[in-house]
Amino acid sequence: MTKAMRMSTLFLRTLREDPADADVDSARLLQRAGYVRKVAPGIFTWLPLGLKVLDKVESVVREEIAKTGAQEVHFPALLPREPYEATHRWEEYGENLFRLKDRHQADYLLAPTHEEMFTLLVKDMYSSYKDLPVVLYQIQTKYRDEFRPRAGLIRGREFIMKDAYSFTIDEEGLKKAYADQRAAYERIFKRLGVDYVIVRAVSGPMGGSESEEFQAVLPIGEDTVVVAPSGKAWNIEALTTPEPAEVDCSATPAMEEVETPEAKTIESLVSRMNELHPRQDGRLWTAADTLKNLVIAVKHPADDEHPQGSREIVVIGLPGDRQVDMKRLEANFSPAEIEEATAEDLAAHPELVKGYIGFGHVGPQAAEDDEKAQTLRYLVDAHVARGSEWVTGGDREGVHVCHAVYGRDFEADGVVEATEVRDGDMSPDGSGPLSFQRGVEIGQVFQLGLKYSNALDLKVLDQNGKAIPVWMGCYGIGISRVLACIAEMHHDEKGLAWPKAVAPAQVHVLATGKKEEAFEAAERLVAQLEEKGIEVLYDDRPKVSPGVKFKDAELIGVPLVAIAGRDTIANGTIEVRGRDGSGTQAVPAGEAAQVIAGRLAALD
Repeated sequence: MTKAMRMSTLFLRTLREDPADADVDSARLLQRAGYVRKVAPGIFTWLPLGLKVLDKVESVVREEIAKTGAQEVHFPALLPREPYEATHRWEEYGENLFRLKDRHQADYLLAPTHEEMFTLLVKDMYSSYKDLPVVLYQIQTKYRDEFRPRAGLIRGREFIMKDAYSFTIDEEGLKKAYADQRAAYERIFKRLGVDYVIVRAVSGPMGGSESEEFQAVLPIGEDTVVVAPSGKAWNIEALTTPEPAEVDCSATPAMEEVETPEAKTIESLVSRMNELHPRQDGRLWTAADTLKNLVIAVKHPADDEHPQGSREIVVIGLPGDRQVDMKRLEANFSPAEIEEATAEDLAAHPELVKGYIGFGHVGPQAAEDDEKAQTLRYLVDAHVARGSEWVTGGDREGVHVCHAVYGRDFEADGVVEATEVRDGDMSPDGSGPLSFQRGVEIGQVFQLGLKYSNALDLKVLDQNGKAIPVWMGCYGIGISRVLACIAEMHHDEKGLAWPKAVAPAQVHVLATGKKEEAFEAAERLVAQLEEKGIEVLYDDRPKVSPGVKFKDAELIGVPLVAIAGRDTIANGTIEVRGRDGSGTQAVPAGEAAQVIAGRLAALD
């Protein structure tokens, strides 16, 4: 028999006012309704009602992951430095990693993820191909030192995550495990009532090849999801630009230098060109005719050759009418980080004339006698077509070049995705122009391949007794973030409105007024619901007004509300209604439990 939670003794205090620093609805309502309490930025205490919902989310995850044959383990959150140093992630994670020393001055970290631990565990216990495949998972607290925690549970410093890892003897086995976990994720999010989209993604510090994200579609999301008419979707950082068609440059005049005084910005350059060097065809020069050259610093993580990491200066050429997207650009250099070059960086390369940087001292066309220039890579944005004509820097103060043709007058060391994606841009699959949504990442699946098994020497003996590396996949769900996203999707101006699958109770019974008859009727209903195994939150507080009880019920958000009050005394009826006020009906008190059971069954 399921025992009801009684609000007279439940560790719960609802708030009438919004917390001052709650920046999204889920953070505001979860605190007001008594599910969590904030301890510090990005750190929360879970209260009884919050733990009820958290347990429901975890149960759904466990049920569906178990169907894939995965087995649950549990690692410590406090881990030694050495395994993360072996994979270079002690450095790659940068300032997001919580690092600490014990009393013996040994280095430890609070785990942001556990790839290394899973890898070493399998290495310790398995040695033969006969042991594989195996999938292990855990639900564990993780830690990341977010620079600016926000959105309550959605981006915190401490969070709860489900991470699973598959171990197979070959790539075919990895792809099967990947498909199994991906399908399990779809079942999980559908059961939890989350509106989601699957998008192509970049692997980032996780490494590996194939990666997809499950994005909860929410206007508060910090990720941009790009959707093609075909239905395919991408995280904007993973979007690739279709290769532009080569332009016939046979009629393009020869490149020439032109004087452009005080033209260090695209706007001033366009103005100077139209003023001093008008086009022969009568059309005005625009920003789209210019190629601006951005200088960035690429901060490479430590490796065997560079134990302290390294800093590389790279020049990026991009159309002047487009803005750089540093996140998209950084994805091209992962796991390295990027930033705009500093004054010190530019001082170390005097050949780069600020405001007039061209391609003459960088990339394949750098002069052979210019040793500094030859150390700099030159990359162009994916929108720059071969044969296209540009106005760009002349590498001298007050000078630009015009009629510079990519492929004729200059080359690049490579192509990168450097610019923002705009309305009307074509989708990678060619199905039409892209559209945009905001999303919150709630899960991601990776084909890690051999990265961690090679780094940590995870091998098994194959059928011929030969040691071979193990193929790995990684599959994560942000449990606490999913909970917050459910709250973000299921609420109204009065409070939360949980789906049945995760609600802390299925029915909220209210005894209202001062008459004992109402409380007695409510007690009988609660007992009948308990006998049916229905989870009940019972507001049995004797000296609380009906108005306060109604507001608390709306705030807490249990799917069904049953009210024993004046009508119960006068007519022998109990009012049953949905949390949103829908389906209100007055039913005989003796039939209320059966009616509630039927309505709950209809919610499945």
